[in-house]
Amino acid sequence: MREERDIRLSDLTTMRVGGLAQRLVTVDTTDELVDAIRAVDDADEPLLVIGGGSNLVISDEGFAGSVVRIATGGITIESSDPEGGATIRVAAGEVWDDVVVRAVAEGWSGIEALSGIPGRAGATPIQNVGAYGQEVAQTITAVRVWDRREQQVHTFDNADCGFTYRHSLFKAESRYVVLDVVFQLRLGSLSAPVAYADLARALDIEVGERVPLEDARAAVLDQRRQRGMVVDPADHDTWSCGSFFTNPIMSANSYDELQSRAQTRLGAADNLVVVPRFDTPDGLVKTSAAWLIERAGFGKGYGIPGPAALSTKHTLAVTNRGFAAAADVVALAREIRDGVRDVFGVSLVNEPVLVGLSL
Repeated sequence: MREERDIRLSDLTTMRVGGLAQRLVTVDTTDELVDAIRAVDDADEPLLVIGGGSNLVISDEGFAGSVVRIATGGITIESSDPEGGATIRVAAGEVWDDVVVRAVAEGWSGIEALSGIPGRAGATPIQNVGAYGQEVAQTITAVRVWDRREQQVHTFDNADCGFTYRHSLFKAESRYVVLDVVFQLRLGSLSAPVAYADLARALDIEVGERVPLEDARAAVLDQRRQRGMVVDPADHDTWSCGSFFTNPIMSANSYDELQSRAQTRLGAADNLVVVPRFDTPDGLVKTSAAWLIERAGFGKGYGIPGPAALSTKHTLAVTNRGFAAAADVVALAREIRDGVRDVFGVSLVNEPVLVGLSL
């Protein structure tokens, strides 16, 4: 366990904004993690838990309390057989993409489409991380946490995690700190059925077909790089939290109202505007936040040459052009949210966690 004072939080996040941490404790084992969290709570101090910092926007004032940085590691194979697949336990501080690399190398199928996502494994159930037709809720069997209220370790089965689109019980409840995550993955050299149309096209296959795990990973990384979604210190398009807004989910009636409004605002009698529509299993409709942002007048690179701007590669990413403050990031995100609401009547919801900030 290492304790430091007055550390720049901007150095610990992929958005690269944030003031000083009054106190930073870095933990390397699960026991240290529990001890550090317990000590902060016993002292009744404010607590901020950081893993890879890929989903945080921290205020320029920093954090007046204790920041616990999770650097635990380890992937343990708990069982492996052709029928049950591989059951693996992953420490919260394990770099997520390293987990995917290991899965591809071992012939564990089910998370290959989540290649290139920054951050640590412990954050994946919190956000129900997903991309290219996969999400971790499909393969997580259990999440072990430290319950800050009860001061004890507790294990949640998948059904009790409250997984929904980019959300979970753990995101809604700050009382739980993830210690490790158990995944159950299929054994084999082929990917899970490819569910994302753009990825299928890139692989020259039909949606639902399988490809070698290595090919799936390579194609996903290529897609992410094209969108500026693979962290590269030399590329300001990747100084971001990835997608800043979640795709809106609404009732079928609300979608019809959105479609009518979009046609009125953007279309003409002989030019039908079609708002993207993806029906969900529970009868709701998901649409594209990127489509709404662009059609509301915020194109790629919007805000350049300012300190914060939309990525030149993807309209969903709010980026730091190298000299942005947290206030600049939030101001741009607020402008985009309000602009989309004015044009389409839809309120976009931020995906990253805002610390000491609000839209």
